[in-house]
Order: sequence, then structure tokens, then C-alpha cells
Amino acid sequence: MKYVYYAYQLCIALPLGLIVTVLTALVTIIGCSLGGGRFWGFYPASLWSRIILWLLLIPVRVEGREQLEKAQSYVFVANHQGAFDIFLVYGYLGRQFRWMMKHQLKKIPLVGWACEKSHQIFVDKRGPSRIKATYDAARRTLQGGISVCVFPEGARSFTGHMGQFKKGAFALSDELQLPVVPLTINGSFDILPRMRGVSFVTWHRLSLTIHQPIYPVGQGSENIEATRSQAYDSVMSALVPEYQGYVENPDQ
Repeated sequence: MKYVYYAYQLCIALPLGLIVTVLTALVTIIGCSLGGGRFWGFYPASLWSRIILWLLLIPVRVEGREQLEKAQSYVFVANHQGAFDIFLVYGYLGRQFRWMMKHQLKKIPLVGWACEKSHQIFVDKRGPSRIKATYDAARRTLQGGISVCVFPEGARSFTGHMGQFKKGAFALSDELQLPVVPLTINGSFDILPRMRGVSFVTWHRLSLTIHQPIYPVGQGSENIEATRSQAYDSVMSALVPEYQGYVENPDQ
């Protein structure tokens, strides 16, 4: 069955996925250019994510959506197991948000342009002025009533285990006094582990656990560290036993 699935990916899922990706990027670019960026900057990509997982026959389970309040902006923080984290969170979180993503992704043909037009937040650490611009963009998004989603490890795992959480997202939530919502992703590493070159996808269930929001209990360095620690423990608590425990990520 494994080789049948590989053939299906190559002959059906990959060509259709590329077509859907191009169409989604074009719809996003055109829609955002004409106005209504709040809608066109999120919903086409959310549907795209669901279609990609559907094409690859990947089952999804989500727990904890009832934890979220409709009118509240959040800083979502998730472990970063692999490339399929994007499809899972985008398609199934059930809340409008903007990504905080590496600025290098801006170079992806068409997709990078769609990310720019939809006001995703590019994290650029090449100097103080660019770091400030990153935080200013995130601040505007949150103050405008839209949530942001961050992978605080900063890079995908090489082992499926979690690395350290950097403090940027938690400092932002502390400054604006907004709740942090930890997200635990399971299965993404099993579907497509991080490696060099191109690889086939392995069939595996994806699951997303939405934890209870962590509200600020003060403001300043103590609140930042307490929130970061609590968020880390929450994400870790829902990982499958196979990937429990900290493993240093040299790419952080």
C-alpha cells in the first residue's frame, strides 16, 4: 500500500495540489488588492490547507476549540514539528489570524507575494530597525482585532521533540496584555520529517490540541517568563510519549 500511496501522491495529489496552490495565491493577491483584506487574507488559505490535507488523505482531529472566545485576540504559540503544521493550524484552528514567519519565505514565487498582500508578519532579525518593524507589524495586527500565530522554537524540529521557546511572542503578549494560547501539534513530523531534498509524504493522523488561554497576571519580565514556562509545559503535556522531553535544536 505504501507504494500505491506514493504513486497517488506523484500522479494525482501533487499536480492538483500545485494547481490549488497557484489559484489560492492568485485569489489572495487579487482579493487583497481590491480590498477586504480581512476576508481574502485568511479564508482562501484556510480552505487551501484543508484541500491539501484532503488530497493527501490525511485525517485530522482537533480538541479544545471551546477554550476560545469569539471576540478575543490571542497570541497562539505552537510546537514546530514539520511543514504540515501550516496546513493543520491554518485549516483547523477555526480562528482568523496572521502568521509570524521567516522573512526568507517572502522569496517563494507567487506564494511570497500572497503572504505580503495578506499582511502576514515577516520576522526579520537583520538589525534593530528590522526587528522593530516586525514587532510593529505584529502589534498593529493584534490591536486591529486579529490574532497572530507563532512557532516560538523558531525552526522545525529535527527529531519531533521540542526545543526552547524564544521569548518574542511572550514579550508581545505582555506588552499588549493579551492572552497566550498554547497549541500542541502531533503527527506532522511523522508525515514529513525535516530532511534535505524531496521526500514522499507518509500517511499519518494529524492532531491539534488547543489549550486553555494563559492570561497575564502582571506586566514585565516576571510575567513574560512565567507565561513562556506555562505555555511550554502545556504544549509538552499533550505531545505523544514518543516525542516527550526537550531535545536541543541546533537550528534555533
